[in-house]
Amino acid sequence: MEDPRRRIRSFVMRAGRMTEGQQRGWDEGFARFGVTIEQGLLDWDRAFGRGGERVLEIGFGMGDSLLAMAEARPDVNYLGIEVHRPGVGRLLAQAMDRGIENIRVYAEDAVPILRDCIAPDSLNALQVYFPDPWHKKRHNKRRLIQPEFIAMAAQRIAPGGLVHLATDWEPYAEHMLEVMEQEAALENVAGAAQYSERPSWRPETKFERRGARLGHGVWDLLYRRRSRA
Repeated sequence: MEDPRRRIRSFVMRAGRMTEGQQRGWDEGFARFGVTIEQGLLDWDRAFGRGGERVLEIGFGMGDSLLAMAEARPDVNYLGIEVHRPGVGRLLAQAMDRGIENIRVYAEDAVPILRDCIAPDSLNALQVYFPDPWHKKRHNKRRLIQPEFIAMAAQRIAPGGLVHLATDWEPYAEHMLEVMEQEAALENVAGAAQYSERPSWRPETKFERRGARLGHGVWDLLYRRRSRA
C-alpha cells in the first residue's frame, strides 16, 4: 500500500468551525449515514438496506447538488465523499431535516476510498463536479483528474456506466478532456474530444447561474465505460 505521506493530495485540509446545525448533522447524522475506510470493502446493499442503482460523487462540497439529486431520485443509492467536515455536517443535517434516506457518506480522502472500499464494476455512475482546479501551474500536479486516478475510477464503473465531470475553469476542462480521451476503457458520449451539454440530472448551482449571467462557461464531460470484448 502506498505511503500516504508521499502521495500528492488534490485537497488541502481546512479545519473550519462548524455552525450549530452542521455540528448537529455531524453528531447525529454520521452515525446514521456515515461509513469509514476501516469498514473495508463497501457492501452497498447492506449499507443502504436495499439494492438499486449506485452513484458515487467525489467532493460534494456543502452538499447542495447531492441532496437535490438524492431527493429527486429516491430509488437511487447515492454515496458521497468529502473531506471538509462542515460540508459533511451540513449535508447530513439537511438530509435528516428533509427526510432524505438514500445518501451515505465518507468523510475521508477519495483516493484510498476508491482504491480500497469500492469494488471493481460496482458503480453505475461516478460524478466529480467542480473540483479544485489548482490554478497555478506549479500546483497543477495536485489536480484530482489525472491519468492514474481515471484509470482506477474506470475499473470501478460497471460496463455501460458513466463518468461525469464538470468544471467552470476552462484550462482544467482542457486538461480533463485530454486525460479522459487517453483512457481506453472509456468512450466519450458526445463524440471524440467533445464536451457534453449539462444533463438534466446535474443540478445547476447558484454559482453556475451567477457565472452564466457574467458570461462564464461551464464544461461537462460524459464518458461511458466500454463493454468488455
